[in-house]
Amino acid sequence: MGWDEPSANQSWAEEEGYEYEIWSDDDQTLALYYGAVESASDWFPSRVTMLLDANGTLILEYVDNVNAGTHPAKVLEDCEAIFGD
Repeated sequence: MGWDEPSANQSWAEEEGYEYEIWSDDDQTLALYYGAVESASDWFPSRVTMLLDANGTLILEYVDNVNAGTHPAKVLEDCEAIFGD
């Protein structure tokens, strides 16, 4: 089982206690739409985060220098500022 498989992503998110959805993009539809890849044949998408409101409207995006170690805390801080505690 690879890290990018949906079941692995789901297990990881549950272990981390994430309270939001983690999406898997097997055919790179979202990666293309949000600019994480230039074509569907790209092997590795850029690490990006898109913050959507309840209606699916993009309200904040993180596309540069997304560091897996510090990024979640920054996104949480921004969510609390936008949506409240």
